[in-house]
Amino acid sequence: MEGILNTLTGRLIAWFVLVLLNTSAWAVNLSAARLWPSPDYTRITLESDAPITFNFFTLANPERLVIDLQDVNPGTALSSLSAGIGSEDPYIASVRAAPNRPGITRLVLDLKTAVRPSVFTLKPLGEYGHRLVIDLYGAAPADPVQSLAQNKPVPEQPVAAAVQADKPKPAVPRFTRLMMVAIDPGHGGEDPGAKGANGSYEKHITLSVARRLKEKIDAEPGMRAYLTRDGDYFIPLHERVNKARAVKADLFVSIHADAFIKPEARGSSVFALSENGATSAAARWLAKKENDADLIGGINIDVKDKFLKRTLIDLSQTATINDSLKLARHVLKEMGGINTLHKSHVEQAGFAVLKAPDIPSILVETAFISNPEEEKRLMDEEYQDKMANAIFSGIKAYFSKHQPAGKATKVAREM
Repeated sequence: MEGILNTLTGRLIAWFVLVLLNTSAWAVNLSAARLWPSPDYTRITLESDAPITFNFFTLANPERLVIDLQDVNPGTALSSLSAGIGSEDPYIASVRAAPNRPGITRLVLDLKTAVRPSVFTLKPLGEYGHRLVIDLYGAAPADPVQSLAQNKPVPEQPVAAAVQADKPKPAVPRFTRLMMVAIDPGHGGEDPGAKGANGSYEKHITLSVARRLKEKIDAEPGMRAYLTRDGDYFIPLHERVNKARAVKADLFVSIHADAFIKPEARGSSVFALSENGATSAAARWLAKKENDADLIGGINIDVKDKFLKRTLIDLSQTATINDSLKLARHVLKEMGGINTLHKSHVEQAGFAVLKAPDIPSILVETAFISNPEEEKRLMDEEYQDKMANAIFSGIKAYFSKHQPAGKATKVAREM
């Protein structure tokens, strides 16, 4: 018994010394740890007051991802991360952290399945300090078409216009196939977008409006909608374009809530891509701000996207931009019925999210979240529904005059 006690005492002393040694070497303090699960991937973000030096490796049977953090004081951040792991997370079962050797804190992610990890650092930007980002992807890339097929709406019915002699109805598009609309709720996850004076976040408003728009489109015979994100997580701009092309979208509609340095700015706007520079200084400023979403949300610059390069090369296809302008005009007209227009015409600028070479694409600024009065409207469910209905009406008006041919998705053919 005495021998056992001596052994345990010796181990406790050794562990205590290890902790002291590790503590004396701390040079970096973790200020926050955030978890962002999504259908595509799970992201963990460790925020710190200085750059984190790290190494990582995977282990099998059972599956684990091990990350060694050098000279890091975890504080309470990592314990809060462990508490945030939910059973619905597709990849992480649990998180453990402890001193491993002098100067090293070891973070272990117990995994539910094998993953493709991407671990990288980001420099301070905006309200964020230094960040270490851990992205966990499934062994096979997520398939947008499969997720679309798993969420089938009520089967489409033959389209027929209701006719009343005493009350004319708007034209009803008649489709030869299913029309697919990709809806892109701006920002998400690490990238909150603009913030309102009363504490609202653009990323939450855009998702709410996008879900309402999807519901209206899915209820329309001959039409179907796909959300590039359906939760609070970050998606790089080029991936939003890739998702739209994967489901063979006929239209791409990106939803946002505008912001400006002066709270007096107000009104709704619609933008299309420009080949020849922005149509105004404000449009140029807004495009830069929206394109910075990748810097704020955080992407691994070492990952090369061959398709994105091809997309940028193909931007000379002016026909797509012309169709984008037609769609934008229809939507802007409808939005003018529910809110003041910031500009009475469609503006253009170099928005990265509008750069699909073969999909008419628009960016809708629903209102100025930086204007206290419009922020209040944006938070109102009735206004959100009116905005979704205005965008929907604009889309239908476009389809009634400019119905695209070909391009049926696999899920469309199955319905």
